[in-house]
Amino acid sequence: MTGFASESGERDGLRWGWDLRGVNGKGLELRLRLPDWVDGLEPLVRAALARRLTRGNVQVSLRLAGAGEESAADLDEAALERVIAAMVRIEAAADAAGLALAPSSAAQIVGLRGVMASGQGQADLPALRGWLMAAFEAALDDFVANRAAEGRALQGILTGRLDEVAQLVTEAAAAVDARRDEQAERLRASLARVLENADAPDEQRLTQELALIAVKSDVTEELDRLTAHVAAARALLAEEAPVGRRLDFLMQEFNREANTLCSKSGSPALTQIGLALKTVIDQMREQVQNME
Repeated sequence: MTGFASESGERDGLRWGWDLRGVNGKGLELRLRLPDWVDGLEPLVRAALARRLTRGNVQVSLRLAGAGEESAADLDEAALERVIAAMVRIEAAADAAGLALAPSSAAQIVGLRGVMASGQGQADLPALRGWLMAAFEAALDDFVANRAAEGRALQGILTGRLDEVAQLVTEAAAAVDARRDEQAERLRASLARVLENADAPDEQRLTQELALIAVKSDVTEELDRLTAHVAAARALLAEEAPVGRRLDFLMQEFNREANTLCSKSGSPALTQIGLALKTVIDQMREQVQNME
């Protein structure tokens, strides 16, 4: 299920901005882009997301800078010296072992953790984490509300599709009644051909064959199961808990019954209804893929 939210704030010379973006996913996949120097922030963010979400590919990013500045990032000279000294030792060890290392660029060194200091020397980290998490919780509230609004819209769409399925099942039952005389005539013709080509037909075998033909063309169970699936889907949509996975499974059952109906139709009218059912079911399944 898609969603978006943002929240910004400013305190004690720092300003921040949270962005949350989500798209549909079978499980919960989180991608976080947070400043490395705010220790302990990532576990708090992950825990908050896990409490509120069960599905979706969610991206979370935090922009943190000094208030009134283009950027709060400064070069940490001490950290840079330690990194360069470590690189010298690594290159010497590699050279002694006969290994050739690719040259490092300034951009790669700057990207190493700790080389760029973002005001961490002046920030009260526990207080900063509290401010940031308060803003994040507000953004998460908006994000969840955004997804809930989309869920209500999807619920309305699916309810309309279920109404279409119920109507098509009613039409299918009428088509079954209409083909009854045609089926009886086909059975009589089949029986006549068997009797003409057999001197002494086995009555028990003949009865079995006729019964098999009747069973293969009977779609009563398929229509009954489709009706039951409609009722089950409506019940799921009325629940408050996430039902996306259960609805997805139910869509497979819908499709199975529609396929069987088409294979056993025995009449163009019933086949057309079966194909229409498959179309509506496919439309429902596409929407269910976006549900939590």
